[in-house]
Amino acid sequence: MEKIKKNDLVKVLSGKDRGKSGRVLKVLPKDNLVVVEGLNIRKRHRRPKRQGEKGQVVQVPSPIHISNAMLICPSCSKPQRTKSVLDDKGHRTRVCRKCGAKIP
Repeated sequence: MEKIKKNDLVKVLSGKDRGKSGRVLKVLPKDNLVVVEGLNIRKRHRRPKRQGEKGQVVQVPSPIHISNAMLICPSCSKPQRTKSVLDDKGHRTRVCRKCGAKIP
């Protein structure tokens, strides 16, 4: 089970964007990477697609390693570790270790 999922709010623990937080846009589980909105921005030079169109420089968020991002609990609003708990139906849910709230 993944500890960080798409649309989660995370805080960056290390790197040039340390201490900043943002929403997860994409999770790459095979490579253990996450793309966070507005963080780890890189400039990409785009070629013109059609005739008469100009090329441009686009700012794109790059992935960071999943170990450098920590989930922010929606109920206590602090970066916390999570644990997975089985409910009565047998489904795994993420739970905050500090406050015990379920994380959707």
